[in-house]
Amino acid sequence: MTKQQLFAQIKLKRSFLCVGLDPDLDKIPKHLLRYNNPILEFNKQIIAATADVCIAYKPNTAFYECCGLPGWEALIETCKLIPDEIFTIADAKRGDIGNTSTKYAQTFFNGGASPMDFDAVTVAPYMGSDSVLPFLNFKNKWVILLALTSNEGHKDFQLQQIGEEKLFEMVLKSSLAWGSDEQLMYVVGATRGKLFEEVRKIIPKHFLLVPGVGAQGGSLQDVCKYGLNDQCGLLVNSSRGIIYASKGEDFAEKAREAALEIQLEMEQILIKRGLVG
Repeated sequence: MTKQQLFAQIKLKRSFLCVGLDPDLDKIPKHLLRYNNPILEFNKQIIAATADVCIAYKPNTAFYECCGLPGWEALIETCKLIPDEIFTIADAKRGDIGNTSTKYAQTFFNGGASPMDFDAVTVAPYMGSDSVLPFLNFKNKWVILLALTSNEGHKDFQLQQIGEEKLFEMVLKSSLAWGSDEQLMYVVGATRGKLFEEVRKIIPKHFLLVPGVGAQGGSLQDVCKYGLNDQCGLLVNSSRGIIYASKGEDFAEKAREAALEIQLEMEQILIKRGLVG
């Protein structure tokens, strides 16, 4: 999916909501456990309930890998269930030397015998350019680099001062030589607040994947105040707040209500900023 196509979907749906598909067998409604693949059934119902109000889905691969073969099967089939016009992110946080990164890219970008065909994959940039560039060799596919994350431990490294700049700023500036804003996005956590201003000084045109709204306490209003650009430039993710809105048989209905509440707030923000009529 191109940047223009993504922005077109944002304007059409009046939304920049990304739903995190992170199914945990210990948390999904118990009645789903009677299915042959409870994770797949859970995702199927969440997607059916929310597809018209979100523009992206982000399965975190850890929730599938830990279940062995059934988990991988659920991830593959989940990818097939998502409508073509919706942006798909494999939240895999990969990153290794060149030949290994090539195989990771093939895994998620329908290379070789892989049946998965995501639009984007999250990548850790710590090993440098040769761990990232193989992912950029796929047409109309995206790398989403970890830049300034929403977890408490982000300050251990990301905020460390190196000379006149912080480590996350070095990551942003160095990566600009690797690809364009048609290929690269960045993870910037919603709990980072005013630091979005510093991020936007370096990458004003890039899309940002923003976790941390909702359960982690991030503010959508703050994210948009500092992070929105003239093509929206944000994919704001909510996982637990939507998919676990209920643990009963009405879980999909409640997930839709939670997603719709966020989408309506996003619509008002887009209207206020003149991005939609």
